[in-house]
Amino acid sequence: MRKLSLLLTLAVFAACSAGENRPGTPPTEPAAEPTRVRPSSSATSVRPTSPDPSPSGAELARLNAALIDAAWANDLPAARRLIARGADVNHTDETTQSAYLIATSEGHRDLLDLTLAAGARVDAKDRFNGTGLIRAADRGHWDIAGRLVRAGIDLDHVNNLGWTALHEAVILGDGSQRYLDTVRVLLAAGVDATVPAVEDGFTAREHAEQRGYGDIASLLARADRPVRRPEAALLAAARAGDADTASLALRAGAQVDARDGDRRTPLLHAVIGDVGQVARVLVALGADPDAVDAQSDTPWLVTGVTGSVPMGRLLLTADPDVTLRNRYGGVSIIPAAERGHAAYVRWAVRATDIDVDHVNDLGWTALLEAVLLGEGTTPWQRIVRTLLAAGADPQLADRDGVTALEHARRRGFEEIARLLAR
Repeated sequence: MRKLSLLLTLAVFAACSAGENRPGTPPTEPAAEPTRVRPSSSATSVRPTSPDPSPSGAELARLNAALIDAAWANDLPAARRLIARGADVNHTDETTQSAYLIATSEGHRDLLDLTLAAGARVDAKDRFNGTGLIRAADRGHWDIAGRLVRAGIDLDHVNNLGWTALHEAVILGDGSQRYLDTVRVLLAAGVDATVPAVEDGFTAREHAEQRGYGDIASLLARADRPVRRPEAALLAAARAGDADTASLALRAGAQVDARDGDRRTPLLHAVIGDVGQVARVLVALGADPDAVDAQSDTPWLVTGVTGSVPMGRLLLTADPDVTLRNRYGGVSIIPAAERGHAAYVRWAVRATDIDVDHVNDLGWTALLEAVLLGEGTTPWQRIVRTLLAAGADPQLADRDGVTALEHARRRGFEEIARLLAR
């Protein structure tokens, strides 16, 4: 009978969703003051400009409607302009959608940051009496869930379908990686894993078991087991690439930026090991990409050492300081150029405003390192092309006054010399 009741509930939800006049509207839940989650700087890297004098009447209605349209289109520049002109991020349309709620369900991270910075009510509800956290969990937006957790949203609100965010991640998810990541983030934040769904009385774990989501079910089975020495457990899990244990250590009270004897944080260990599943949980809960260890390394700087573009992309969402320098005085593209990480260099110079002509303490730029410490083969040739295309100055010489071109000729790197001689 409980299974039949769930099927009926899902059918009702599907019928209601089909009536929306916009794509992708999931059930969402209410938010409240922060619960069990350490406060962190809210993700507000996108700041609105100072608003114009408040509009009124027809003009305000027009701005609000335009903001809803911009939110569905994820048109951030338009949304920023409209908010600056007085559009209300908390305005809801006839389907109880606001720019903020749309951002949570559609996974528009920068738009969410913009609406939060502009005063979005984190406890806003959609027409299912659901909060943004429930909407994000429904879609497997683990990163959005993390931002909402840090903004102080109610973790265990129950919508009028009888589900919490944890229920939705399981019942409406497909058991894939993004839903596993979402469950990890929710557990790390401190959700109550024992709450039963209203209609059928099943917990999230029981729903996961019924659906054959083995990884999620086994994680939920461990949700409230004691964790000895949570911070030590978190650091060990990050080193080992164990995302489940990392999540449960955070749940048990470990600080997300705990330090080991070398002042390395869990995120730095995850980056060193290129373990994305651990890093995703940590970044979602506010881990610092600029935390400096005893060797002057940071998580962001180490992405240049490993050359991991996926990890670089992940850390870029945490707004790292790309001007920070390693113990040799270099920015991230310098060790990447030395090691032949061509894809990373190409991505970094396009995705960030990193200085391609930065000179480290040895007197070398990324271009010089690619020639001096490279092998002259295809990866380093690609790096030289990328740096030149990004505006690197081939005339910058080392401390002895020798340019990259002269070094290339001395080392017999004919193709690189040809590129530099153009």
